[in-house]
Amino acid sequence: MQVRRSAIITQEKKNDTTIMKTILSGSLAYDRIMEFPELFSDHLLADKLHEINVCFMVNGMTENFGGTAGNIAYALKMLGGSPEISATIGLDSHRYIEWLHKNTISTDRIQHIEDEWTAGAYITTDRNDNQITGFNPGAMKYSSTLDFDSFGKNTLVIVSPGNLDDMVRYPQKCRDKGVKYIFDPGQALPMLEGEELLRCIDGCLLLMVNDYEMNLIVSKTGLVKEEILERAGSTVVTLGHEGSLLYTYTSAVKIPVFPARKVADPTGAGDAYRGGLLSALVREQSLEESCIIGSVCASFAVERNGTQMYSFDEQEFNARRKLI
Repeated sequence: MQVRRSAIITQEKKNDTTIMKTILSGSLAYDRIMEFPELFSDHLLADKLHEINVCFMVNGMTENFGGTAGNIAYALKMLGGSPEISATIGLDSHRYIEWLHKNTISTDRIQHIEDEWTAGAYITTDRNDNQITGFNPGAMKYSSTLDFDSFGKNTLVIVSPGNLDDMVRYPQKCRDKGVKYIFDPGQALPMLEGEELLRCIDGCLLLMVNDYEMNLIVSKTGLVKEEILERAGSTVVTLGHEGSLLYTYTSAVKIPVFPARKVADPTGAGDAYRGGLLSALVREQSLEESCIIGSVCASFAVERNGTQMYSFDEQEFNARRKLI
């Protein structure tokens, strides 16, 4: 699929010479999805769960491009942005790199690890939508070696789930260089210690989490929610089909969900939200308006299976924006 580029941002760029450099630190991964036409439970014996040896015959496999950095970059590019991905990729990189080039997304900051496979999720779903997932971090075990000396203050970095060392070190690097950053710990949260989380949150422009992740941060740090909110410049807490909340120093604003034509697959909606938010934020729109753009973008993502399979044009995007 070739992306239909939206003019939503490009029209505004003509007279704007202060567009921020946007660096997306995170992961690149292949999502390999398999469908099991029966039920897992029919093949698992309750008294033998300690010695499982079972094979599920699936109905083929689909491979999608995924990973937090790739998904966010796709959304940002759809909205006319110029994302730069900071991630690692493995010896099977050619298909993903070709996809990024096809969508005119920069690959200059992607590090190639020649003796590892690209990170991959192997997801098997039964007919009741129960899932068994295996994840191989592969190349993600290595740092993306982001060069902070190449950044000016007109740079915005999003630190999203990827290499754990990068997630812990990059926020400090941003603070040292006076670079604005968004901290988005996501599915890496269980592997981060409380003190590490607080160091990453302190001084961030924006903390992005869902409701469960906020509660997990509270549990890991021993602080109450209000104390967490005080450490970040602002915080966005996504609430699934209930929308999201934007917390600033002075208020909490409810961001609505925009209606999709259908909901085929909610996977990747959060990354689409982040890409949309970034597209507005780098143009110095308000945080509230940026969150609204993110919510609109997410509504398109859920309409297609796969995290980088949706598309829209300017007219479609603006029409949906006006629905609420």
